[in-house]
Amino acid sequence: MSSIPPMGQGLWRVARNQQLQQDYGDQWDAGADGDPQDLGMEMGPAPGHAPPSPLAWASRRHPQHCQGADIYQLLRARRGKEQPGFIDLEMLPPELSITILSYLNATDLCLASCVWQDLGHDEYLWQGLCKSTWGHCSIYNRRLPSGFSYRRLYMQLDEGSLTFNANHQEGISYFMSRGILVDHPKELAKFIFCTRTLNWKMLRVYLDERRDVLDELVTLHNFSNQFLPNALRDFFRHIHAPEERGEYLETLITKFSHRFCACNPALVREVGLSPDAVYVLCYSLILLSIDLTSPHVKNKMSKREFIRNTRRAAQNISEDFVGHLYDNIYLIGHVAA
Repeated sequence: MSSIPPMGQGLWRVARNQQLQQDYGDQWDAGADGDPQDLGMEMGPAPGHAPPSPLAWASRRHPQHCQGADIYQLLRARRGKEQPGFIDLEMLPPELSITILSYLNATDLCLASCVWQDLGHDEYLWQGLCKSTWGHCSIYNRRLPSGFSYRRLYMQLDEGSLTFNANHQEGISYFMSRGILVDHPKELAKFIFCTRTLNWKMLRVYLDERRDVLDELVTLHNFSNQFLPNALRDFFRHIHAPEERGEYLETLITKFSHRFCACNPALVREVGLSPDAVYVLCYSLILLSIDLTSPHVKNKMSKREFIRNTRRAAQNISEDFVGHLYDNIYLIGHVAA
């Protein structure tokens, strides 16, 4: 959006809300001396009840704050002085100012701290940024020392992520040296599962080296009541599939097959699935995804061909179930995209 100021969409919302409230103030000024119903905002009184007085109506529309300036009066005074620009957040109640700034990302919040230093350095805001970007860290579960700063922690997490994306071993060592992570497979798996800032290529190399972390990462997935292609997409969204078929891809599909059956015992009984059958179906889905989505394949596989080829390898799977697998890939797309 070219009309949004460079300091971010969050601060743009402040200006937009201010304009809306000033327009609302114009309507209030026009109808303050008359019937409140002239403003077009008053609902009729309930049967058997007298209509509220203008004073009661105004107090309900513009409640007074126990602390800080009254927002409505503040905007009216500001409009009367014809002051341009953004409203001073320090003149608003603290909880409202914090809510406004919570829409900003780290870059915009740093810019906002140049204007509102105390608000921009608020620990609540930086804690929210840390946990929304890196959902799990070992340090979150420890008693934090006095003087701990989530703003400094955010900078360390950001630097550690950049280091990981350049060299996965140095990145993990950085997190451990700062006490952010502990060297335990489950903790490392939770960190990876809840983080979206790590480069998937480096992550793939790291998981290929740390199979114990990979095992824990697989167990964090819950595939209960998920259709097989959708579950496979969810799996590859966290653990990216390699570009070529090899030992690592076979390992991933094997682990996925066992986890999928463990999460769906009823489906295993009703459809006759087993880890080996799911393993075969996964490869069939990957090959079908390539066939249907690749521009280099001119003669696309038909539904009848897919059913025939798949049931040759998994004879105990019903034709209807395999047909639904084809429909899912045809309508939704690649399972490992």
